[in-house]
Amino acid sequence: MSFVAGAQFQPRSPPPSADQVEACAVTIQASFRGYRVRKTPLVPGKIPRPLSLPAQVSAAGGVAEWNGQLPETLSLWSATDKMCKAISVEDALADLRGIMNLGHNIWAYSYMRVLYQKSMDIFYGCLMQEPEMLMPVVYTPTVGEACQKFGIMPFYSRGCYVSVSQRGNIKNVLTEYAEAELVKNPDGTYGCDCIVFSDGGRILGLGDLGAWGMGIPIGKLDLYTTCAGVDPTRTVPVILDAGIYDKNGNTAKIDIRDHPRYTGLKQDRVVHKSESGTVVNSAYYGEANMVQEFMEAATQVFGPNVILQFEDFNSNDAFPLLDTFRTQFVSYNDDIQGTAAVTCAGILGALKIKYPQCNDLVGRLARERILFHGSGSANIGAAALLHFEGGVPKSQLFMTNSRGLMWQSPDGTDGTYRNDEQKEFAVLGQPDAPHKTLEDIISLVTPTCLVGATGRTPGAFDKTVIETMLAVNQHDEHDVERPVVFALSNPRTQAECTSEEAYGFSNGEVIFGSGTKFPAVTVKGVEHKPGMVNNVYIFPGLSFGISQCAAASIPDSVFLRAAEAVANSLTPQDIAEDLSLIHISEPTRLLSISYAVFCLKKKKKKQQ
Repeated sequence: MSFVAGAQFQPRSPPPSADQVEACAVTIQASFRGYRVRKTPLVPGKIPRPLSLPAQVSAAGGVAEWNGQLPETLSLWSATDKMCKAISVEDALADLRGIMNLGHNIWAYSYMRVLYQKSMDIFYGCLMQEPEMLMPVVYTPTVGEACQKFGIMPFYSRGCYVSVSQRGNIKNVLTEYAEAELVKNPDGTYGCDCIVFSDGGRILGLGDLGAWGMGIPIGKLDLYTTCAGVDPTRTVPVILDAGIYDKNGNTAKIDIRDHPRYTGLKQDRVVHKSESGTVVNSAYYGEANMVQEFMEAATQVFGPNVILQFEDFNSNDAFPLLDTFRTQFVSYNDDIQGTAAVTCAGILGALKIKYPQCNDLVGRLARERILFHGSGSANIGAAALLHFEGGVPKSQLFMTNSRGLMWQSPDGTDGTYRNDEQKEFAVLGQPDAPHKTLEDIISLVTPTCLVGATGRTPGAFDKTVIETMLAVNQHDEHDVERPVVFALSNPRTQAECTSEEAYGFSNGEVIFGSGTKFPAVTVKGVEHKPGMVNNVYIFPGLSFGISQCAAASIPDSVFLRAAEAVANSLTPQDIAEDLSLIHISEPTRLLSISYAVFCLKKKKKKQQ
């Protein structure tokens, strides 16, 4: 049973009162069917978890033993525990505002994790009352830094770890976790609606963080509850631990694998070259592979309708795994399909700003020319959704990689693509004009929209790039079509440009959106508010709706419908403020639930 506690969160209404939030917390608590506050991390649970804890924590003897190994970990726990004494939402928010006034949110993240352990009621009450303030704390951008320091912070019991060494026994791992952490259904089965699972192989734009990547599945599921009312006691965050690369596998060059506080398997990933020539994790392929066993075990333990959301897998694995399992299980990849949907929603929203009288935004898409800077899962997924569901011709979709504009020979045997997914959107024929630098590519393909999601090139959209976008969209001296520029790479340190740079370089002409929230910018007396082109507008409501439909699979058409719903939520005031997506503090929750209702109506129509 999922709960929906969002009736009082109406769009464009004043923030809910403390009494309303407390009442909401009571509703949430009642829906937990008696599930109460969890143990603090230094106190062992009633049920040992030798199988479902990460390898090093299990080897230490459990959560309490792991946390007690070093005096600095004990001191850190003691400090955060003493800091977190709130007995109400108001108390906790006062604490958090004080901490955040210091200007560094990793302490606020630590506070929220302790608060979750002590009282989920207050934890979610805080998020629901102040989503704009706290969602960036429990998720991007702060969660990126939290994952890089995950083992240094005290370890908490939330989260199931499945290691490659446990192949053949994964069902027992999930069963152990369910017995210790979940509430049972009335029929005695374990209650779980949604699982978010990652292998830590490509955490945001930070690279391979291995088992420390657990912060991502946890953060995603926090937003499931905050934005769509999914019962948190019926969710499971999972890390598939297939090893971890050395320090060269992450952007910060942190030696995670050999760190004394690394929680996962201290071994390299076993990889091989696929038939298409890409490097992939060997454990995920072949007969009785790790991913297949995990997904089958999940449906055996939690039922065939449990949602299995792939998260932050390396692109080389993400596409083939999605293709293999999307029709076998109720499964989707948020990095590919969720990002595609919100990118599409942002572009539709930008079209609404450019053409406020347009009544067919999807139809107008076919006239846009879109350049994707970067050819990872996010951009390829967006291009695929725009083409196959949105009707944008391939001749108007362009993509870059480290070798410049991607192209393929007419017979498909040569080109700058690296895999079949990239080849799908490589232009036919090697261009004669310069096509290596981003400015040259923009001049060549004349895009109306530039989408950056490389995760590796912060600052790529410099003054020259922005000015070139303006130039190719200037039809004459008095007619400049406003170009769309999205800098989607997360966390903020990896963004292709900031709002100040985008609006400043263009004198306020571009319509700007970003993956992480940036502040509003005033240019020539006009305030421009960037849209936050983040998956939070898609995955919570989509997963909630799918869970209520008891769907057997998730078609791509659902993601385009979600994108339309997001774009159509924009108000005249949003458009006047240059917002291509709604305020995160506004009707996000209601929108998610509205989309869930759409899913239910669609199911009922099919049944009639």
